[in-house]
This record gives sequence, structure tokens and C-alpha cells, in this order.
Amino acid sequence: MKKENTLVLILAGGVGSRLNNLVQTRAKPAVPFGGIYRIIDFSLSNVMNSGMTQVGVLTQYKPLSLMKHLGTGEAWDFTGRSRGVKILPPRTGAKDSDWYKGTADAVRQNIDFLQAHPSREILLLSGDHIYYMDFDDMINFHRTKQADVTIGMMVVPKSEIHQFGAGITNDEGRIVDWEEKPKEPRTNLASMGIYVFDTDYLLRMLTENREEIDFGMHLIPRAIEQDNVFAYPFHGYWRDVGTIQAYWQTNMDIISEDSGISPEEWGIRPNIEAGVADIADRPPTRFAAGSKVKNSMISAGCVIEGEVVKSVLSPGVRVAAGACVRDSILFHDCIVAAGAEIDLAILDKRARVGAGAVIGRGEDKSTPNKSFPKHLYTGITLVGKEAEVPARAVIGRNCIIAPLARAEDYPSLEIKTGESVGVVDV
Repeated sequence: MKKENTLVLILAGGVGSRLNNLVQTRAKPAVPFGGIYRIIDFSLSNVMNSGMTQVGVLTQYKPLSLMKHLGTGEAWDFTGRSRGVKILPPRTGAKDSDWYKGTADAVRQNIDFLQAHPSREILLLSGDHIYYMDFDDMINFHRTKQADVTIGMMVVPKSEIHQFGAGITNDEGRIVDWEEKPKEPRTNLASMGIYVFDTDYLLRMLTENREEIDFGMHLIPRAIEQDNVFAYPFHGYWRDVGTIQAYWQTNMDIISEDSGISPEEWGIRPNIEAGVADIADRPPTRFAAGSKVKNSMISAGCVIEGEVVKSVLSPGVRVAAGACVRDSILFHDCIVAAGAEIDLAILDKRARVGAGAVIGRGEDKSTPNKSFPKHLYTGITLVGKEAEVPARAVIGRNCIIAPLARAEDYPSLEIKTGESVGVVDV
């Protein structure tokens, strides 16, 4: 197969509001993951490992950190005469109402990019999933079936199918009916948000009815009704990390045996020169005498004097003597002062936890956050970017500390379960 005959589009413009203050300053695909990666690194690396060389990244919501992270594409070998990664922001106007109205509208606004890069197929991906996949095999499947559209699909529990598009297939694997986020599902076959389109077919679909703005809601159901749409069966590790709980669990999977996720074995590449990885000039991690680390991922440049258990630490994190971090995710350059305790929390970049402070106090993990009950309801507490937790403060479960929060923003040194400090804009 000539891989240059496939053009890749990565949808990276979603708000991802369920990730709460983790997306207050960045796009969802740019959220740090697994210590040294960003979420989009998985899609980019899968494309690179499948030998495809032309990529368009459709951005929209708070794209600056994502654009900086992508750079020239050199980290994923997307530089050279026949290689490239192109940032594709909305171009129809300056108002919010001129932004991409849906996934199909986003591609429609970039038809000139498709036409400028002739291809046999378009591979359409989401930039916010954690997975490993051989796109060569999927495209071969698409060609063998002589499909107009092929959708990557996997079996999920029926209790979770309401989060996905769901396909009903016949014995040949052809999709004969479609349900978008069904409340009462007839199938357990869920769409992964990975599509292969014949290029000419996609261009025709996009120009025939310009009112159809979304693939899952509009174009896919019409294609199933009229044309040849097949389900490509996927059996590996794939996670949508669109919720705080899913994001936390997928990070924990990295340090769990037999979970199925292995970024290094998969060949996932970070951009080590910029952004989250930022490890090119970091010194080796230092473990002081008396420190304890168990079942954790510790990145370059960390200094561990206290205890770290079942946690993921990005570059530059400092855990002082007498401090303890458990079941938590700390983004880079966080500081945990002496005697502090962190249990079941996510701390964004450069958060500072004062001496003797406690994050994650109490047995009650089921009382949700009062302001965002659908975001935080399993006991995880969020501490925003560059926020401060004062010395001796006690923070409960399902709490939110807003980015840039300072000691004077706290109504008291005790923040009860479900309470918040500062303003979260999501």
C-alpha cells in the first residue's frame, strides 16, 4: 500500500469541559498525560508509526500550548519535502459563532487543504484518546471491503455505550444501523472516533448538504443508509479520557501490571524539547536517603525526599522530607513541602502545597463537588495550575482549587468535601 495516498486529519479543537480546570488554560489534546506526554502524542505517534507523512491538525479552543507542542512536527518525523504537519484553525471569521460548528463542519472549512494534498483516503482521528493502533491494517481492511467509509469500533460494556456512537452490523461487518449515544442500546459495538473515508466520497458528502455539521449525528447515519459503511474491529487498549475519573484511571493504568497500556513499547513519542516533556535539559531524578517510592512513575528532574506511592509525577516535581503522595498525578514542577499529604488528587503545573497541608482528607468520596457535580464525584480533588495550598490547610474530597489561587482566597484553612476555592472557568 502506498501510504502517501492517505491524508490524516486530527480533530483537536474540542473544549473537553468535563476535565474542568485541567482545560482552563489549554485544549484537551494538550493536557499532560503519563508524566512526559500530552494526550495528542498518542494519535501523532500512531500516525508516525504507520508511515503516514501528511497531517492536518484542526484546532480551535485555547490552542496556543498545543501549537507550541506540535512545533514543526519534527518530534514525530513530520518534516521534509514530502512530510508535514499543518495547524488548521477556523478561518471563516473572528466571532465565536464563526468557529467550527461540529466535526464535519471543521473538515468542510478545510476542503482547500484536502484538495491541496491529493489522496486516495482521508484518515480522520480524534486528538484526545489514549491508544495504540496500526492504521495500515485498517486502511487495507477498508480497501478490501471496497468501503466508502470504515469506522474503527470496539466492544464496550452496554452500561457505557451511552457515551458513544453505536453501530449495528450484519454478518459481513457492514454497518446497517447507527445510534448516537443511545439511552437504550441495541448493541455493545462502540465507535472509537476513527474513520477512513474515500477522499472523493468525503468531498462529495461535505458539499452535497452544507447543513450537516457533525459526522456522528449527520453524515455517518446518511452514509449507512445510502452507501457502504463497514466496522473495523479493534481489540487493543483504547480509552477516551474525557472525564476526570477516566483521565485519572488511565494514568494509573500505566503503573498497573497487565493493564494493556505501554507507551514505550508502543513507540509513543513526546516532544522532549518543548511543553510538558521538557526533559531535554533536566537533571536525573534524585532520591534522597530515607525516601520511599512504590509502584510509581517518576520523571526526570524530580527530587524525592519523602514518600510516593502509586502516583505519576511529571518532570521537576519536588516532594520534601516527611511528605507523602498517594494515588495522585502531579504535573511538572509541583512542590510538596515538608509534612504535606496528598491522597487521590491531580495537581496542575507548578502547584505549591505548603508544609503540613493535607489534600484528600476524609472517607466520604461520593459527595460530589457542589459547583461541578458531574465532573468530580469519585473522591478526586483538583488543584489548578500555579495554585497555592497554604501550610496546614486541610482539603477534602471532590474539591476544586482554581488556577492561580492564593492563600488569601481561602475562606478558612479547612475546605470541606465538595467545596471549591476561586473561580473555575470551563
